[in-house]
Amino acid sequence: MKRTLKIKSILLSTGLTLGISAFMAVNAYAYTPGVTTYTTVSGDSLYKISRAFHTTVGSLMGLNQIKNYNLSIGQQLQVPGDTYTVKSGDTMFLIAKKYGMPLAELQRANNIYSDYLDIGKVLAVPVSAAAPQPAPVQQPAAPVQNPPAEPKPASYSNADLDLMSRLICAEAQGESYQAKVAVGAVVMNRVKSGLFADTVSGVIYQRINGYYQFTPVANGWIEKPADADSIKAAKEALGGSDPTNGALWYYDDSTTNAFMLAKEVSVKIDHMIFAY
Repeated sequence: MKRTLKIKSILLSTGLTLGISAFMAVNAYAYTPGVTTYTTVSGDSLYKISRAFHTTVGSLMGLNQIKNYNLSIGQQLQVPGDTYTVKSGDTMFLIAKKYGMPLAELQRANNIYSDYLDIGKVLAVPVSAAAPQPAPVQQPAAPVQNPPAEPKPASYSNADLDLMSRLICAEAQGESYQAKVAVGAVVMNRVKSGLFADTVSGVIYQRINGYYQFTPVANGWIEKPADADSIKAAKEALGGSDPTNGALWYYDDSTTNAFMLAKEVSVKIDHMIFAY
């Protein structure tokens, strides 16, 4: 897609059915959760289920050893969480209260919207509601012998930086700095996803069903030098910054491409839409 003085790509996707993935940050809990079972219903997606159980799409795929995003109604998935066996006198409200969680969250996790429960029924309890273990008794802090080591910088080559900078410049010219970082983050999310090539150059130059995934590669704009802002944004993306919350796709807000418009939107930044 072209705008005045800028280029946007609809990540070319003919014949490709890969969709969401996630590398969204998971909330940290003191309690280490177990695994429970969730049964899919009409309208479910891995993204929606991951949100219900406070995890990521990538984690769900790994836990269930699945390679695509197609779900069948009634499919059983392993999800992080606890199980609760219904006892006499239990209601969804009382169980939610027991775990200190919103009733709607427990209802969504089990697709039960009534207080009528069979004794012995096993419910899935999302990880955020799992009861924390007792806090350990605090011991006096030992004197620090050596200063803590500083975190190591992200590992990437100069070639990776140069290539990503040029892609960002071609794709997000005229957009905000955050949009530039977001373009780079999509590349990194693809690298990590296991669904695309596993290197920066592999992702950027990847062809699927004969089509390049990024318009600047197809039209040659990838060869143009990057500006300072794009180089800075590339460094940030290579270092792990992700304003998209795990998006694998992006497109211009003027697109009419049905394949892209059908994807679940993560965030809109300026004129760019980032999606799963």
